[in-house]
Amino acid sequence: MGNRTADARRFLRPCAAILCAVLVVVPFPAAALEIFGLRLFERQDAGEEEGVIGTPQPYEVEFVVADDEDDIERALKGASNLWTDREEPASGAAGLLVKARGDYRRLLNTLYAKARYGGTISITIDGREVSDLQPDAEFASPAAVRIAVAPGPLFHFADARIVNQAPPAANKRDVVADPAQEGFRAGEPAPSSTIIRAGRLAVEAWQQQGYAKSEIVERRVIAAHDTDTIDATLVVEPGAHAVFGPVSVSGTERMDAAFVARQTGIAPGTEYDPDDLEKASDRLTRLEVFRSARIEEAEEVGPDGSLPIQVIVQERLPRRFGVGGSYSTIDGFGLEAFWLHRNLFGRAERLRIEGKVAGIGETIDPADLTYRVGATFTKPGIYTPDTDFIASVFGDREVLDTYTRTGVSGEIGFAHRFSDRLSARLFATGGYARFEDDFGTRDFVTAGFLGGVAYDTRDNPADATRGIFTELTLEPYYEFNYGNAAARIIAEARTYYSLDSESRFVIAGRAKVGALLHPPIAETPPDKLFFAGGGGSVRGYAYRGIGVEVPGGIAGGRSLIEGSAELRVRVTQSIGVVGFVDAGYVGAEAFPDFSEDLRIGVGAGLRYQTGFGPIRLDVAVPLDRGPEDPSVALYVGIGQAF
Repeated sequence: MGNRTADARRFLRPCAAILCAVLVVVPFPAAALEIFGLRLFERQDAGEEEGVIGTPQPYEVEFVVADDEDDIERALKGASNLWTDREEPASGAAGLLVKARGDYRRLLNTLYAKARYGGTISITIDGREVSDLQPDAEFASPAAVRIAVAPGPLFHFADARIVNQAPPAANKRDVVADPAQEGFRAGEPAPSSTIIRAGRLAVEAWQQQGYAKSEIVERRVIAAHDTDTIDATLVVEPGAHAVFGPVSVSGTERMDAAFVARQTGIAPGTEYDPDDLEKASDRLTRLEVFRSARIEEAEEVGPDGSLPIQVIVQERLPRRFGVGGSYSTIDGFGLEAFWLHRNLFGRAERLRIEGKVAGIGETIDPADLTYRVGATFTKPGIYTPDTDFIASVFGDREVLDTYTRTGVSGEIGFAHRFSDRLSARLFATGGYARFEDDFGTRDFVTAGFLGGVAYDTRDNPADATRGIFTELTLEPYYEFNYGNAAARIIAEARTYYSLDSESRFVIAGRAKVGALLHPPIAETPPDKLFFAGGGGSVRGYAYRGIGVEVPGGIAGGRSLIEGSAELRVRVTQSIGVVGFVDAGYVGAEAFPDFSEDLRIGVGAGLRYQTGFGPIRLDVAVPLDRGPEDPSVALYVGIGQAF
């Protein structure tokens, strides 16, 4: 059997779909590329002028900070538009003057954020103070700009008080950080950010206990320059205690407004909680029906203590159609398409019909191509707003190096979110498949269950820098042709740790173990067995090329152990590099006896950050190369490897 679905199809996809996404979406920082009159890969930073108006005004900047603390100088330079835009001319003399005057405020705010309330700022152009210049002033070319900042002494809190501070929360879910523990107390440095955060925490503490309209009604901040201290007093007005009132919905066209209100999960009569509003917004977003969904509170709490809630939505078009194509030197051409209806009956029911074919060009024999066609139906809001009913059926023919599978399979069941971190799923499964491999041609009929629990605290699933992800999957099933009962168990954990506050250096690790209980390999459907190798497993080895040696080739195993470690370094805001090592073991027994070799792959990669995740390019080398493994493997994808 030829290699029909090697790593190239999963990761080496110089395909039209990915290429188009990259060209259209990714804000490359390099020089712009112009094709057919379109400028591609051109970045425009926030605050950057779209074009120079009038005669360009070049300038040179000298930035002087009378302080030996590097963090203050970096912060000041980062806040200055004159400094950050110094490589580009201003929009005429007037534009340079506007930019310079704006820098006074930005630099002053930066000093306050560093607890420096006695500093001085001087900005001159051609030796003249900017604050004294007239709007029609003219400058040399290039103009000589000098920014001189004396940060002054570090100020500390002499007094930091909150009047009408909320009492301790009775429910641990309502606990908010104490401003004093966040630095808002006597003797601590007094940056403006600490004062602002203290006010937010003081308001939030009342809101978490049902006081929806609490607010800071007075801020008294007095700087004593003779003692370099700050007296800060924040006065909170809690307002009336509130419960959620009726939920009204506007803007619906095809959607059932009552279902939208129910899907928020907000129960009228329950105590107001801002966390409930955030969860409601997340639930509406997950419906994938709305172009926008906004939740607004009434301006005032009613005489009965209720606070009406309004949901304002704008629906998307219900139908969507997509096509894609791919090409690789190994797999030839591939085509895929889908049709989606995201609101079948007015309650966000989704029906997705999809199909794909791969291997075109490598062969003209339809028997050697890979196919997949099927449909998935999802009905959200079953029993609870966080429970989805899902049913799917797929027919496919998969041509791999280790086996060829032709069959049909289906799932029906439920997925539930207990919280934003914990989720679970339970499905009844069944299928028929015919396999051709080194054991011959065999038919399998299976029925069983698939259950899983996942816990996820990652800050960004596509590019995590902190948190963990763990998942446990259990799949008991019965195979009718051989009369075997079996259970497939997989446990996986991933962890991420930032070595610095800016997450420029991140250590990432992954561990995965699996076991298949009871049936022998020869009486088990090959797609239930474990293989390793490839971009999502052990990089450097052929896709699903690590298994158990049998007469004539490789078969899947009954046990799996995988591990990966990466050091991720962000060189610039857009560019990152990665060094990694992967290891994998597949054993013939459910409990590993390590009779097979542990396979290790090492390599390095490049990352380019985009708005939807990093574009990944990895190069890996297998340290224990087999006859079917490449000497060097290249992987391309979107998102980190794990």
